[in-house]
Amino acid sequence: MTRPRKPSAPPEQVTDRLFATERRPEDFRFDASVARVFPDMIRRSVPGYTTIIPMIGVITEQYAQPGSHCYDLGCSLGASTLAMRHGIPHRDCILVGVDNSRAMIERCEHYIALDDNNLPVTLRCEDILDTELSNASVTTLNFTLQFVDPGQRAGLLTRIATATRPGGVLILSEKIRFETESEQAIQTRLHHEFKRANGYSDLEISQKRTAIEQVLIPETTTAHKARLQAAGFDQVLVWYQCFNFVSMLAIKANTPDTD
Repeated sequence: MTRPRKPSAPPEQVTDRLFATERRPEDFRFDASVARVFPDMIRRSVPGYTTIIPMIGVITEQYAQPGSHCYDLGCSLGASTLAMRHGIPHRDCILVGVDNSRAMIERCEHYIALDDNNLPVTLRCEDILDTELSNASVTTLNFTLQFVDPGQRAGLLTRIATATRPGGVLILSEKIRFETESEQAIQTRLHHEFKRANGYSDLEISQKRTAIEQVLIPETTTAHKARLQAAGFDQVLVWYQCFNFVSMLAIKANTPDTD
């Protein structure tokens, strides 16, 4: 269990300027440089992120079950972990955050320690594909699955569904692609305009896109829904969408009464 000593100040956060100057093309990595700018980067890059995070807390409050496990898989700096922590109404729940970036986990520890909620949080620095899952009522994959190799996504979701209690849920937030080229072009253009409105230059937008296009592999909403149902979830719905970013709720049905 991660229970770091309460620090006197949060970790340093700086404005995202990672792609502001010409740089050698390389794949995007969640290293220390990204961890330092991550709150600014994701706020300015993902439309609706500041809505999705608090709503994860609302959804968690509705679906967390007594004596269960709640997981944030790909927790990064812990924004969704903290939202879940504040949403969980049962003190006997176990909350687990997992990320394979040591730089992210180290900073996440500080944010967890600074938080005023005392529900214990366990942080694991490991690959979510290796994480043991059991007795889950709420699991969050908040812009995480898109970085998992497409060939391994179905297996991960099946493990999550199998570990989920009846009545439990998975919150899945993703960047998506669209069924037609025309809609893809429109939604991409609007997303880029969102970034420009948040102060990113054309150079930053272009270089970030080059760095991430071989790492972040988006899929259609139809593909996500079909795979979630095949994995073992009974109902899948989109509860939020802004441009090419969505958040879905996958629900495992309650066991029918046998009386």
